[in-house]
Amino acid sequence: MRLKVGLSLGRALWNNVNAGRTAAKSSTQFNEFSNKSDEVKSPTGQCTNKGFGAVTQTTNQGPLTSSAPSLPEKQHEVGKKRRFDGTSRGPAGRPYSLTAGKVDQKAHLWARYNDTKRLVHELIPPGACSILNPSAIYANNEVSLEEVDIYGFDYDYTLALYSNNLDTMIYDTARDFLIEHFKYPEGIHKYDYVPNFAARGLHYDIQKGLLMKIDAFHYIEPGTVYRGLKPVPDEEVVGLYGGTHHVPLNQDSGFYGKGPKMKQFMDVFSLPEMTLLAVANDYFISNDIEYDPVHLYKDVSEAIGMVHLKGFMYKWITQDLEKFILSGEPTRAVLQRLVSQGKKLFLITNSPFSFVDKGMVYMVGQNWREFFDAIIVQADKPHFFNDCFKPFRRLDSNGDLQWDKINSLEKGQIYKQGNLFEFLRLTGWRGSKVLYFGDHLYSDLADLMLRHGWRTGAIVPELIHETKVVNTKQYALGLTWLQALTGLLERMQIHRDPESQKVLQEWMKEREELRIKVYLRPAQRKWVATNRLRSTGLEEYWRSPRTCSTHSLAASSEPPTTPPTSPGACADSQTSTWPPSAVSSTMTSRTPSTPAVPPCSTRPPCGWTSSALAA
Repeated sequence: MRLKVGLSLGRALWNNVNAGRTAAKSSTQFNEFSNKSDEVKSPTGQCTNKGFGAVTQTTNQGPLTSSAPSLPEKQHEVGKKRRFDGTSRGPAGRPYSLTAGKVDQKAHLWARYNDTKRLVHELIPPGACSILNPSAIYANNEVSLEEVDIYGFDYDYTLALYSNNLDTMIYDTARDFLIEHFKYPEGIHKYDYVPNFAARGLHYDIQKGLLMKIDAFHYIEPGTVYRGLKPVPDEEVVGLYGGTHHVPLNQDSGFYGKGPKMKQFMDVFSLPEMTLLAVANDYFISNDIEYDPVHLYKDVSEAIGMVHLKGFMYKWITQDLEKFILSGEPTRAVLQRLVSQGKKLFLITNSPFSFVDKGMVYMVGQNWREFFDAIIVQADKPHFFNDCFKPFRRLDSNGDLQWDKINSLEKGQIYKQGNLFEFLRLTGWRGSKVLYFGDHLYSDLADLMLRHGWRTGAIVPELIHETKVVNTKQYALGLTWLQALTGLLERMQIHRDPESQKVLQEWMKEREELRIKVYLRPAQRKWVATNRLRSTGLEEYWRSPRTCSTHSLAASSEPPTTPPTSPGACADSQTSTWPPSAVSSTMTSRTPSTPAVPPCSTRPPCGWTSSALAA
């Protein structure tokens, strides 16, 4: 999300160059500066421009412009010999020299650098750091809500959002299962849950025991691979994958992120699982205990599954709804508004009725079932969307199964299992007039869009923090300068002399540092500074003071002290209404990107949507 929105912000800011008075003034200054820096004296005392593009040659009669810097030949009239004597002649036939003094390329490069940086600071318009609304709905495809007549919802992390306390309890319980049921070493018990260690969308190499970020082109992002709790150097990663960062499609071909060798973690419940995998790997490696990563993966997955199958999560939440469920007032407001506008609503969830009922009563009220035209519980998604075998079963008000045949789905009634094909037959709700909201891109959204043409919306809680970060002035300056510095490198890389290469290398180091500062949170920057930068030789550069004011970063080279929860002076202070998380609609790509960049994603890729799970 940060990069996708940030790129748009950067382009918009740069487009102001031709539209604003300030940019026009800066452009004039740039031209004047370039003319002065590129202009040198020839041995005859005449001025010659040795910059890029056209070569301007000044004579006593006025300037001449050549389309290329090559030495022109003087061609005489037809029938006469050509002559080239190292001189050229002006309109009056007066000779002048094309030989000029050597340009100081190092000074020229730093001049371009300084002028570009000055432009960047003048380009940020007032109010640029409050252009994104954290409570807005962001669409990746055109959708007219006027044409949408039916709204569908998942329950967990869609209608009901849970606090971070739930992740900690899932992790602690699964860790205890691993020790008690699978007889893993007691030493694992000393590892506590690390809330910010991982993020949704990461891949796990089952056979190698590596957690990593893979982009939409199946390339492993450099600097994002972790074995246990420690980063793996990029050189070692290349060796492990046959001399490349590419992961073949056949290893990660499962549509639901479950290839034969790779598993992609896509839902919020997977955060404790990723952390527990990293912790267990770290313990075995740190204590030099031989183990099979495949067995470890299966055991951890089963331990996490036991937390859900044995009903621990349902028990925790229902016993303390106020602790685990975030405010439900916005949820009731949006349901009430949709119904008042004549829209039809339905609910499809994998959770059992008793659990959903208590949560909905807490958030919406005793009459919550009156809002929905169809309610499906224990649907067994994603199989609900693909299989056509399981029939619908009706539940009575106590949640007990009934034995009557289902010929229609009645409002206010509760149904269990079933399948989407039967659902479509009984309701007739097809095509783009249906908009379904969920939190899992694959099991909730992909099939519905690709197979059945439904509109889909992804609930992405991470976007709230992301938009606040994007709305800070520090981010706007950092991203705009990053884009400008990248463009400067692209244009100046034609200089191959040693002095120029030293300058370009210094710019490359600054760009790498800037990418980390722009895309990572303050706490994560410290993690990167002490881990990845050490392995890449940038630690000394990170810590070294900027003594030359003419080419130092405008911002401090140290990570900001502002905590991640504080968006800064320029942040949008608006609070979200409904949903109590950001929404991205409509999901159009089967290969999502990760949300907020975790510590094990120390280098954001070029062209990825940082937090928008719905690409």
